[in-house]
Amino acid sequence: MTNFRQFSVPYAAEAPYNRRVAYFSMEFAVHQPLKIYSGGLGFLSGSHLRSAFELRQHLIGIGILWKYGYYDQARNQDQTLQVQWNEKVYNFLKDTGIRYQIIIHDAPVWVKVYYLAPETFQSAPLFLLSTDVPENDYVSQTITHRLYDANVATKVAQFILLGIGGAKLLDEIGFTPDVYHLNEAHGVSAVFHLYQKFGRNIEEVRKRLVFTTHTPEEAGNEKHDIHLCNKMSYFNGIQLDEVRRITGIHDDLFNHSLVALRFARKANGVSELHGHVSRKMWGGIDGVCPIIHITNAQNWRYWADKQLYYAMDEQNEERFQDRKWYLKKRAFDIVADQTGKLLDPKVFTIVWARRFAGYKRADMLTRDKARFEALLSNKKHPVQIIWAGKPYPVDYPAISDFNHLVHLSKHHRNMAVCAGYELALSKRLKQAADVWLNNPRVPREASGTSGMTAAMNGAVNFSTNDGWIVEFIDHGNNGFVVPPADYEHMNVHEQDEYDLNAMYDILEQQILPAYYETPDTWRQIVQNGMRDVRFRFESNRMAHEYYELMYNAAY
Repeated sequence: MTNFRQFSVPYAAEAPYNRRVAYFSMEFAVHQPLKIYSGGLGFLSGSHLRSAFELRQHLIGIGILWKYGYYDQARNQDQTLQVQWNEKVYNFLKDTGIRYQIIIHDAPVWVKVYYLAPETFQSAPLFLLSTDVPENDYVSQTITHRLYDANVATKVAQFILLGIGGAKLLDEIGFTPDVYHLNEAHGVSAVFHLYQKFGRNIEEVRKRLVFTTHTPEEAGNEKHDIHLCNKMSYFNGIQLDEVRRITGIHDDLFNHSLVALRFARKANGVSELHGHVSRKMWGGIDGVCPIIHITNAQNWRYWADKQLYYAMDEQNEERFQDRKWYLKKRAFDIVADQTGKLLDPKVFTIVWARRFAGYKRADMLTRDKARFEALLSNKKHPVQIIWAGKPYPVDYPAISDFNHLVHLSKHHRNMAVCAGYELALSKRLKQAADVWLNNPRVPREASGTSGMTAAMNGAVNFSTNDGWIVEFIDHGNNGFVVPPADYEHMNVHEQDEYDLNAMYDILEQQILPAYYETPDTWRQIVQNGMRDVRFRFESNRMAHEYYELMYNAAY
């Protein structure tokens, strides 16, 4: 029986990983049944917890138990997107019995604590906070209802819960971290709790704090009215003039990422390119800590199809091909069940599946109508295309993109749009893909890890040159990449046009002929990608680097 009042990680830490780490994240995608994630940030933190468990690191996760998750992606009668909020119930989470109060909007709010034990899904210990208890009024209960709530005050309350509530939890369970790791700036309110805990000594906070930034553009970093934050008790009772003095923020916009960068001893971007972009973005600003990079990665044991790897290692090409066809057929049963489109495992299949957001350009291929029609009606080199992904529930342009693709798919037998894109469907669609299509506007994708897990399932990455791809793709050998242009001197329209034409040229002239006319070469490209991704983009490497470069590094 776990004693949550004197908590210790329930396994012995290995020697290089002795330092105690508390890892704060707004979302964790540990396994399909625990729906407390929206996209890449969660997939990343989920893989991090799994690798921390495999390597026996002295790390625990701190997150929030979202009653309705991110949302459930359903369909209207015409197959367009419908947002549903369905209550989630989990019998595998333990009630720790711990209850405590934090102050939000000058009033006490009760926090209840749940625990995901390591053996449940083979992940590091994870504590999840909830305000959905009868002791709280209804408004306070709603703080933990929806991940990334659209209401600004609710979102600020969520940030207070994760940061101050999470830091206070560590005091409650008697776990004294050597390092507080903020995965994104959502939990940066923790610094105000720590500032008071360590006798108002900023250096004592800085000694213990590290920060991971995931956003390559200044506008993507959360900012809120400093007076709203103050009114919401974000600063944990510290007077506003003192807040301004210690954070260096003198205007009325509280920039969460900037404060994290000023309070941390060290920060990291999530790919080599993102490290450069982040240093350029924040470099000229006073008081910002050093920013390195640790490239994101995904957990091989959870994501990879082991049979494909066995066949590759045995150099059994027939078995390898049969396994890939089987994976495609199994995934196509799910697509047929959802959409009525029964696809052919032997036909070249493109998959675009990830969070729908404007800069990710989900509908990119459809923008040249003539070439798109020609691609889908190509008799010599037939093609099938599948889309899937969740837009943010109030991102109406992204929802329109999703619905546009749904309507377009009604006119093509070989085009399908799936709903309910979460961990399980993600894995199946990666197994369905011959090519994993990724076409964000450069350099707006900090890392973009979905292609890593696609490669672990025998899909070839085809991407614009952004995020982790810059470190991975050797064009024509383990994947295909759009040659980067002078994007800085192009407007958005010119950039989109250049990328679109380049993608069609590579698809028509290189990828399709390779797949259909030189299958041995194609299989070699697939297998090179599988090997390279396991060697360099597996999350045990990443979890090790966090200890080596961030947690253990001398202050």
